[in-house]
Amino acid sequence: MSIEKVARLAGVSKATVSRVLNQHPGVRPDTRKRVLAAINVCEYQPNLLARQLRTAQSNMLLVLISDITNPFCSRVVQGIEAEAEAHGYHILLCNSASQLRRETAYLALLAGKVVDGVITMDAAACLQGLKELIGDAPWVQCAEYDPSVNASSVTIDNRQAAYDTVHYLAGKGRQRIALVNCDMRYLYSHQRESGYRDAITQLGLDWHGVAYASDISCEAGSAALRELLTQPERPDAVFAVSDVLAVGVIHAALEAGLRVPEDLAVVGFDGIPFTSSINPPLTTIAQPMNQMGARSVQLLLARIRQRQAAVVHEVLPWTRIERASS
Repeated sequence: MSIEKVARLAGVSKATVSRVLNQHPGVRPDTRKRVLAAINVCEYQPNLLARQLRTAQSNMLLVLISDITNPFCSRVVQGIEAEAEAHGYHILLCNSASQLRRETAYLALLAGKVVDGVITMDAAACLQGLKELIGDAPWVQCAEYDPSVNASSVTIDNRQAAYDTVHYLAGKGRQRIALVNCDMRYLYSHQRESGYRDAITQLGLDWHGVAYASDISCEAGSAALRELLTQPERPDAVFAVSDVLAVGVIHAALEAGLRVPEDLAVVGFDGIPFTSSINPPLTTIAQPMNQMGARSVQLLLARIRQRQAAVVHEVLPWTRIERASS
């Protein structure tokens, strides 16, 4: 169905229909409503390629994430997608596994004007390589960031969150607080371990232990706790850098005959909703995942609309949700 038919049905000009399709603010609400109703009746689909050629914009955003199976990533992507759609954009999702070869193929879309900008959630260790590929195209770093890259970022204070978590557990009387960490290519892994170690030192605790999970999975979290339980003195608390790992820690603790939290307190990180339903419900450091995604889109669109927009490094607040596991 043509744009001419939509215009005739709505009783407006083709230019007015075009303004509605392009979300131009200078259209009266009643006119906009009439045009949208005509579009619905005609089942009109705009020629996106023609619009892209005319405006030099695709209204598509590329999102590079390291692991779509990680609930944290998927929750952030929900925030990205909702905010993008609110501004008339759609997203193209690349599950990169932090592999530069895969990312290179997707980033070629920037040069081809198939996408207008990019949001990355890849490991910080990959960002210098991406810097060369992205160049001066609009770019926002979400969660993971490299401060030497000339691109805005949205994150939380991972170090402070970990530091406060150790103090929280010590305040509960725990003296042997262990950390379950993961892939050290990620900045958050370094920052959370730094906060953990600083708090152990500041509190003067004699015991500490760190186990590194092979990946973000319940199985890897369970394996990490089993490793910690081989020490001459077992931990009486575990802080895991991911809720998924923390759930695995709880499973392994119960299998070993330990009571949670009486024998072993457990705290996770991220604030994934399902953790309130496990037994016992998990205490967690909740990140504003949807907000991180939405804010990333806002900063990216600012850069798309004005290439000289200021680089912003935004640190959002986190919260501790106390539940029965601690």
